Amino acid sequence: MTSSAGAPGRLLVVATPIGNLEDLSPRALAALRDASLVLCEDTRRTGNLFARYGVTTQRVSCHEHNEFRRIPEMLERLAAGETLALVSDAGTPGVSDPGRLLAAAVAAAGFRVEPIAGPSAVAAILSISGFPAIPFSFLGFPPSRHGERSRWYARFAPRDETRILFESPFRIVASLEEMARAWGDPQVCLGRELTKLHEEVLRGPATVVAALLAKRPGIKGEIAVAAAPSAGAVPSGPTSLPEGGPDEGPVEPVDDDSVNGE
Repeated sequence: MTSSAGAPGRLLVVATPIGNLEDLSPRALAALRDASLVLCEDTRRTGNLFARYGVTTQRVSCHEHNEFRRIPEMLERLAAGETLALVSDAGTPGVSDPGRLLAAAVAAAGFRVEPIAGPSAVAAILSISGFPAIPFSFLGFPPSRHGERSRWYARFAPRDETRILFESPFRIVASLEEMARAWGDPQVCLGRELTKLHEEVLRGPATVVAALLAKRPGIKGEIAVAAAPSAGAVPSGPTSLPEGGPDEGPVEPVDDDSVNGE
């Protein structure tokens, strides 16, 4: 759709579910239906969401490899008064996902960039961790290479606050072990497949959670980790016990095991 006569265009930055498709807000659904174009990190992933809700708005890709090239055309559309929507595969665009460059360019050009708030893996893991929420740091993904990852953990070791990161299931055991060495084996709250059918939460010292995961034949799904500050007050009780899982009742999952943020 276009804005009212004579009004400038808008870019709507729309948060989408991180797993359970029922988490799409009515406002986000209206934004996706009413926009003239939806820019997607992956049009196929967004297509699954559109199919669930019967959305027929045109989709184009906007990911890390073409985001910069999309900007001139999007600015032309906004100048013509169109309302555009931006989504990532899951969560909020620009948080470990593409979207930052487009949002910055649109704002610099004088157009409105409007957040349509919604699900966030960062907020989800923080809310159930039991760790202090003020202050906290979101660190994104650690580097994949061992040496770089070691230096990365050392860089953030001095922060005496709750730290949240995402990690690949293929590297989570090594990453937790590195965390333990650099951060003094902090208490962690690890969420795997948050809001999805096989949601799981593990709690305990980083080394204990790493050892539990290392015993498994394979690890799948998206992982978010909250690490307590060294002096953080952590509730007493059992550690490293899985919470949730398929017996807690079905929720509608995303049909893949991709690793993504937000």
